[in-house]
Amino acid sequence: MFTGIVEEVGIIKQTQRGAQAGELTIEASRVLSDGNVGDSISVSGACLTMTHVSHDNFTVDVSAETLRRTTLGALKPGNSVNLERSLRLSDRLGGHLVLGHVDEVGTITGWRDEGTSSLMRVSISTEAMRYVVYKGSVCVDGVSLTIANLFDDGFEVALIPHTKQVTTFGNKRVEARVNIEVDLLGRYIERLLTYRPTTSKSIDLAFLKEHGYLS
Repeated sequence: MFTGIVEEVGIIKQTQRGAQAGELTIEASRVLSDGNVGDSISVSGACLTMTHVSHDNFTVDVSAETLRRTTLGALKPGNSVNLERSLRLSDRLGGHLVLGHVDEVGTITGWRDEGTSSLMRVSISTEAMRYVVYKGSVCVDGVSLTIANLFDDGFEVALIPHTKQVTTFGNKRVEARVNIEVDLLGRYIERLLTYRPTTSKSIDLAFLKEHGYLS
């Protein structure tokens, strides 16, 4: 689990693609200070597992499902990615609860500077939009952001100078594709409100008689 607070920007050193899955080698420093093989790490919003760790880079396997669901399959050497180590129970929750399970890929469709800050508009599917609420949280390329405006086909988020400096958003442009994870709390609420077991039986006279309460 993560918080959407990016620790550093890593650089893709090498990519390998097989028939279905792939592998990424990423240059980094801060996230490697206590990194070990088997650790989880968020790479631009996708939770991956470190399979090799050295003093200045690490390697992760990328499954076929992850390649289908995210932008990771389009990465090339030299590209930058947002990195965050998994949350410790003693850490402050500066962003929001993020699983690193990308729901879909969105597209940056608008960018408007307001002084040193910027408003970034992102288009997503109507399926994902039902989990996006005004002033709620959304994870975009591994960054926890607050919804500033809602539209029928997407949302807008405000980027302060610090966010643009310490994440890949400083280099993003309109038409760039980004990984989207909606707030998981909305999914749990929807499930609780709509779940209806198909095997449940109503308590009526037939049920009571079947179970010996009526003769």
